[in-house]
Amino acid sequence: MSANASAQPQLLSRLNERSVMRVLQDHGPCSRADVSRRMNTSAPTVSKAVASLLRAGLLEEFDVKENGRGRPAKQLRLASETAQVLGLVIDAAECRIVVAGMDGVLRGEGEVSFETPKTYDRFLREAVHHARRFINSVDVTTLGLGISVPGLLDYRKEQGLLSPNVPMTNGHSPSRDLSERLGINCVVLQETHALCLAERRYGAAQKLNDFGMLDISTGLGLGIISSGRLLTGHSGLAGEIGHIPIEENGRLCGCGARGCLETVASDSALAWLVSERLGRRIEIGEIVAAVGRGELSVQSELDLVCKRLAFALATVINLFNPATLFVYGRLFELEDDLFARVCNEARRRSLGPSFADCELVRARGSKRQGAIAGIIEYLTDSLVPDFPVAAAGIFQDNASLRENGMGRR
Repeated sequence: MSANASAQPQLLSRLNERSVMRVLQDHGPCSRADVSRRMNTSAPTVSKAVASLLRAGLLEEFDVKENGRGRPAKQLRLASETAQVLGLVIDAAECRIVVAGMDGVLRGEGEVSFETPKTYDRFLREAVHHARRFINSVDVTTLGLGISVPGLLDYRKEQGLLSPNVPMTNGHSPSRDLSERLGINCVVLQETHALCLAERRYGAAQKLNDFGMLDISTGLGLGIISSGRLLTGHSGLAGEIGHIPIEENGRLCGCGARGCLETVASDSALAWLVSERLGRRIEIGEIVAAVGRGELSVQSELDLVCKRLAFALATVINLFNPATLFVYGRLFELEDDLFARVCNEARRRSLGPSFADCELVRARGSKRQGAIAGIIEYLTDSLVPDFPVAAAGIFQDNASLRENGMGRR
């Protein structure tokens, strides 16, 4: 028997395991019979796949009483009581670590934040310290860690190339270094890609195969999903719309250039403008809170930023023709109708047919959910079927994942 022929049963088994995981991710808790029906697969095949997933700790079995009579029925769910995954969001001002089950539901009591260190070594010490508290504090198995990072990320080397807002990650591999120190699977995602995955898995893009995600929070990043695939460019660096030069002698950007779009059309741009006027540093969260209390007015700065932001929206619509464009950011919390006003200005600047065919929506997902979704996606497609099978969603196939270094064990 050839090696290829002998590998076929193993490949089929692992494909079945992945399919079971997908059914439970898409439909929630199910009985074995429900899983079998949704997969259009025989009961013995499903039972074999379920047994393997239970041993791996990715699924749990629980009892459900039917009408209060007879023996409880057995149902399956993604592991949420016996296993956990961690998410790490690296951002300009602070880093956050969150906890969730394999169902992706964030645990309110499981979150910690710390000020983003200036040096990478200090960052590793802080991240390891806080992550170990979660790993060691409860009687559950920690299956992995997803990491969301800003800036340019080389997925092939699993390494940060250039992060204007968090430069301490430049030239380093948080996923590789944290995996070595924590002894768990780690996967790294560029933050806009993480937002795309969060929106597709848990937000308003669950049924969409063509959409864009514009992240206006720390900088200005763009993710485009076309036919269910993430457009990454030749080396994974596509989407840095924030570094389109818009003002020849504008403010110095963290990338080293002047007048980049993200310096005038983002949450951080608004915070910088307000900070300049007040003569002290103030973050976007503080601005939202102070405006809400009636203690601060930022109308002039907000008008300027929103005008530039409308230009950014129009640029994305004209260039990529997305069916839906999600926008992630906090400045829209400042006024109830602000998002609608920005959309109207974008309409004026866009090509009519392109704008008419695009729905503009505020994003519901978050970077925290993106980091969690990243590790769950990786575990679903790489840990169980440790085999080069095709991955669903926005990820590449597993062979490319391993080749490109998106995950570490």
